[in-house]
Amino acid sequence: MAAIKRRSFVQTAGVTTGVLLSSQSANAQQESSGSQPSLQIAPFRFDVTPPLGHSLCGGWIQPAKVIEDPLEAIGFVLLGAGDPLVICSVDWTGLLNDAHRQWCQSLAQAAGTSLDRVAVQCVHQHDAPFVCLDAQAIVARHADLPPMFDVDFFHRCLDAGRAAVQQAIPKAVPLTHVGYGQSAVNQVASNRRMENLTGRVASMRGSSSRDPVHQCLPEGLIDPYLKSIYFYSQRSRVAACHYYACHPMSYYGRGGVSSDFCGLARKRRQMDQPQCTHIYFNGCGGNIGAGRYNNASEVMRSVLAGRIYETMVQAEQDAQPQPIQTIRWNTQEFLPPPRAQWQEAELEKAVADASKGLTDRSRSAFILSWLRRYASGVPILLSGLHLNDISMLHLPSECFVEYQLRAQVSAPQRFVACAAYGDGGPWYIPTSEAYPQGGYEVGVAWCEPTIDQLLSQSMLALLDDAQPQI
Repeated sequence: MAAIKRRSFVQTAGVTTGVLLSSQSANAQQESSGSQPSLQIAPFRFDVTPPLGHSLCGGWIQPAKVIEDPLEAIGFVLLGAGDPLVICSVDWTGLLNDAHRQWCQSLAQAAGTSLDRVAVQCVHQHDAPFVCLDAQAIVARHADLPPMFDVDFFHRCLDAGRAAVQQAIPKAVPLTHVGYGQSAVNQVASNRRMENLTGRVASMRGSSSRDPVHQCLPEGLIDPYLKSIYFYSQRSRVAACHYYACHPMSYYGRGGVSSDFCGLARKRRQMDQPQCTHIYFNGCGGNIGAGRYNNASEVMRSVLAGRIYETMVQAEQDAQPQPIQTIRWNTQEFLPPPRAQWQEAELEKAVADASKGLTDRSRSAFILSWLRRYASGVPILLSGLHLNDISMLHLPSECFVEYQLRAQVSAPQRFVACAAYGDGGPWYIPTSEAYPQGGYEVGVAWCEPTIDQLLSQSMLALLDDAQPQI
């Protein structure tokens, strides 16, 4: 693995950083202020809906023809645990490489904190923007290639994010309790990878399917649970984070911008509880879709949304607010090597080759962006927020579901919720066992199988249980 070079925007030491509100620092604050240290939470939200005509999913599908429902970025600022912490979920397909860094940097500046104390995750709806500044700069050199996204619109969203955070912080309320719940989701997720008797992937079930074979085969390996974490100011619920691992598309590619079924479920729950900010995170759903239960009809969007909504309601039944006793934020730097088969000169030729299809040329630009990032030594930053016996992990890209199942098994005494689709630079992150099986996801995984070991080690480090007392 190449040496990781330092960048001023990553305020870390070594490959791991833990920023703690320790007993010592809490006592020092108490002595200086005469009162117990306190946490505060400031929820925020802002619109990130693209204008009509804007490219969707990187320009591979129809552009925005109609806004079926708006897209949002929703999150919160946590104050009182050292420098401010910012966690945000975005209704976009993805934020990759420097685009993800700029998004985090903007929110960090608005909150008065450093980039390593910000987590930005995408939900991964496909009728939404897919943003890589580096790849866009590559395709922009070829007049026959359409733009992947509107750069000016991207920067307007950064401006909106800064304003939303700055406006939210003065309205912060005390954060005193935290709780959690989970419930099994009925008839939504299924594993996309259909293996034959030799162990090779013979078919992909995808987000939707009308193939009766796909619909009658078992769900396969999934995480059946929707997990929810609740933040309280005394007994008033202020924010709720919901996690489920599944590609969040009922149908797409028809030009209708939408937060799709997971976003619609979140919005319905928001209407039920307007005083509580509801946030949805896609878990490690890289190899998970709704294909067994979804035929891509318009009616199924509302059906799937209803199933997610009902599970959100059910998950709340067991939630018991508990006083916040411990808190920790820690990070891990992560820079997996690209696959040896990728060569920069060949990728540049592929982008320029007008005889190739748009998808192949665009993918070559994405791969080229990752090669150059790896060569420059700029790492991905993973993070974990740990409150009492709850751990919220913020992971990159399209991780396979096995990663979040491993995280849960590795810390059975904790309630572990995984949000994937952070920095999407590597594209898919299969397990090492999946590479020889083939299939679509392996074909669009930019990194070597060693990514499995590197990511697993980073997750284990984030799940360190040494929690300081407030």
